[in-house]
Amino acid sequence: MTIQVGDHLPQATFRVMGPEGPTPKTTDDVFKGRRVVLVAVPGAFTPTCHRNHLPGYVTRRDEILARGIDAIAVTSVNDVFVLEAWSKAAGAEGIEFLADGNGDFAKAIGLDMDGTGFGLGIRSKRYAMLVEDGVVRVLNVEDAPSKADLSGAETLLKAL
Repeated sequence: MTIQVGDHLPQATFRVMGPEGPTPKTTDDVFKGRRVVLVAVPGAFTPTCHRNHLPGYVTRRDEILARGIDAIAVTSVNDVFVLEAWSKAAGAEGIEFLADGNGDFAKAIGLDMDGTGFGLGIRSKRYAMLVEDGVVRVLNVEDAPSKADLSGAETLLKAL
C-alpha cells in the first residue's frame, strides 16, 4: 500500500556517511520532532536526478529552510558511498543524503519501482514530501521517472 498524506512514516534504517564511515540513521533520527523535506530519486548521477531534480534543491536550499523547514534530505536506492560522492559532486552542502541501499524504505512506503528493464534493479519512484514529526503532510509523486516537475523544488516551495 502506498503511503498517503496523514500517514506516519514506517520505521526504517538508512545509511549516512559519518566521520568514521557509514552510520545507521533511523526514520526517528531523521524526522522525529522536525519538519523535513524528503526528496527521493531513482538514482544518483542519473541524468534527470543529477541535472534537473537535485540542482533545484541545492539552489533553493536557503529559501526552503527559511520557511520553517529543519532539513532537506535526499534518498535513493544507492549505497552510502555513491550518495556521498554525489553530494560532493553536486555541491549539496547542508542537504542530508540518506542511502536506502536495499530499497527497504522505498518498499515500506509503497513507492518502489522496478527498473530491471533498464538494468537498474529495484529503485525508488521520484517524489518530494513534507514530513512533520514523522507524519506526511505533502506528497508529490511523479508519474514517470524521467519527470521532475511535481517533485521539484519550485513546486514544493508553493506548498510550504
